[in-house]
Amino acid sequence: MTGRPISPRDLASAEEPIVFVIDDDVSMREALRSLFRSVGLQVEVFGSASEFLLSKLPDVASCLILDIRLPRLSGLDFQADLAKAGIHIPIIFMTGHGDIPMSVRAMKAGAIDFLTKPFRDQDMLDAVTTAIERDRKSRTDAKIHSDLHALFATLTPREREVMALVAAGLMNKQIAAEIGLAEITVKIHRGHIMRKMAAKSLADLVRMAETLGIRRAAS
Repeated sequence: MTGRPISPRDLASAEEPIVFVIDDDVSMREALRSLFRSVGLQVEVFGSASEFLLSKLPDVASCLILDIRLPRLSGLDFQADLAKAGIHIPIIFMTGHGDIPMSVRAMKAGAIDFLTKPFRDQDMLDAVTTAIERDRKSRTDAKIHSDLHALFATLTPREREVMALVAAGLMNKQIAAEIGLAEITVKIHRGHIMRKMAAKSLADLVRMAETLGIRRAAS
């Protein structure tokens, strides 16, 4: 890989989804730029992977249109390098020389689609729509996890222990007996947990525990 590696922290702020295109064919880059702009999408085009690496990824839903055959670094190798760097942008491959092994490798590595040139404009737009929606959902899920972890970090060790037992379905009396506390103390801990986790109900707290992967400690 050449150029300055992009870190997940290399994020600029933006609001609208954006499509990145990497292809060494100028006419293809411009055709795709025109296509995406015609449907109101932001687009940035690059002639090589190294050019792309010099840019900053905006912190919005996005996807990457990647030619399978690029100068100095193949699209498949670049896909692997991005994954190793922790950059999980959805990728749509395109090629004029595609074969089954290449497409299988690309899809197994997480590619959204593999389009053979010449492709229909609608096929590309459909693939981009799928990719952007997948990235949007991934970002939403990541934020939910991040927010929950931040809330969970505010709990004391005892509150975390009680939360795990509550999520396992134990009643206050059972929790008190298991960890050697008075039942009223367990109730107080539960109140603190509900408030700190911003849980609106017991069911809400249980869902949070499942999302966080909180399990009752083995006895």
